[in-house]
Amino acid sequence: MPLIDSNPRGQEKIPLDPAKAERYKSRSSVERVNSLLKECFGGRHVRVRGPEKVFAHLMFGIVALTATQLLRLGMP
Repeated sequence: MPLIDSNPRGQEKIPLDPAKAERYKSRSSVERVNSLLKECFGGRHVRVRGPEKVFAHLMFGIVALTATQLLRLGMP
């Protein structure tokens, strides 16, 4: 089911109901992670063949992304 925030274009903005607003927030954070994985951590150009190898390379990107986020938060 698509979840799109309304664009009022000069009119009154119709707020999302609380359940949809919460789902929209979590969806936005997931999209940011997917974007970072593709742009910075090798998710866009996978140069291996086979589902196991592709999965491994994407998981290496996830591990690197997680480490980067932990360092950004200041956790050891």
